[in-house]
Amino acid sequence: MQLTVYTDYSLRVLIYLGMRPQQQATITEIAESYGISRNHLVKVVHNLSNMGYINTSRGRGGGMILAFTPKEINIGEVVQKTEPNFVLVECFDKENNTCPIAPGCALIKALKAAKSSFLDVLNQYTLADVVANADQLAGLLKVDLKTLPKG
Repeated sequence: MQLTVYTDYSLRVLIYLGMRPQQQATITEIAESYGISRNHLVKVVHNLSNMGYINTSRGRGGGMILAFTPKEINIGEVVQKTEPNFVLVECFDKENNTCPIAPGCALIKALKAAKSSFLDVLNQYTLADVVANADQLAGLLKVDLKTLPKG
């Protein structure tokens, strides 16, 4: 199973903001820290804002900040909300399934259990868990946490 780049970037934005939960950041700042496209992040940030995970402000001095504490943001929930679907194999998509053995295939039961287990594990983690090593992450992203207020 592979998560989409969209979900990956959504998690990266939340991780960046979670390292510094009371400090505003910009899309450009995050894009440069991760070495990823600013244009890709615009849509991700817009969606995270619409879902209520972040608050954004426009204009000079604008940016984004977490709408909740890192402990209140569940990783499994974010993944489920940002992934367009979890169609692991064709038979998961009832409308477009053309597999001739789907009605009698036992593999689908195993794959559904695996998907459920995957999400169950992610549901055990919050953003706080993921940014518990904020000092190490900040070093890797070249972010100076010393000048930021503690969250």
